[in-house]
Amino acid sequence: MARSSQTEMAVLGGLSIEPMTAYALREAIRDVLGHFWSESFGQIYPTLNALEEAGHVRREGGPRARSSVYALTPSGLARLRDLLAEPVQEAQPRNGLLLRLFFGRVLGRDRCLELLRDARDRARAQLGEYEGMLAQLTATEGHTPDWPYMRLTLLAGIHQCRAGVAWADECLTTLEGDPTP
Repeated sequence: MARSSQTEMAVLGGLSIEPMTAYALREAIRDVLGHFWSESFGQIYPTLNALEEAGHVRREGGPRARSSVYALTPSGLARLRDLLAEPVQEAQPRNGLLLRLFFGRVLGRDRCLELLRDARDRARAQLGEYEGMLAQLTATEGHTPDWPYMRLTLLAGIHQCRAGVAWADECLTTLEGDPTP
C-alpha cells in the first residue's frame, strides 16, 4: 500500500469517528494515533482536497479550509473499508540505536552502555504514559463502540515498552558483565 493510501486511511479513519476541521484532524492524529502513526499538515490538506474532489468527504462551513469542518460521506466510508481490507504493508525498519549497537566495537562499550540506559529510560517513561492513557481513556471512552479497538493499540504500546525495558536490561547485564573493552 502506497504512503498516500495510508494517509487516506488515517484521514478517513479520523473522520469516521467524528467530523472535524483539518487542524483538529491533525491534532487528533498527533495526539491519539501519534504513538504509532504520524501525518503532517503537508500530507493532510492535499489528501482532504483529493478526498473532497472524489466525493469521499464533504466540507461544511467557511470558505477557507482552516475553518471548514470535514465529514465522511457514504462513499468515504466505503473507501475506508476498502483501504482497511488491503494487506498491511510493513515499512522497512530503520533503528539508529540498533545500527550503533551493531557497530558497538567501534563505538565503544561505555557509549553503548549509555545508549542502552537512555533507551531503557525512554521505554519506561513511554510505558508510564501509555498506562496513564489506558486508565484515563478507560474512564472516558470505555463505554464507546470504538474503545475495544483503541485499547488494542494502547496495549501494543504497553507491551512494546515492557519488551524494550526487558531487552535493555538484558543488554546492559551482558555488556556490564563483559570485561572486554
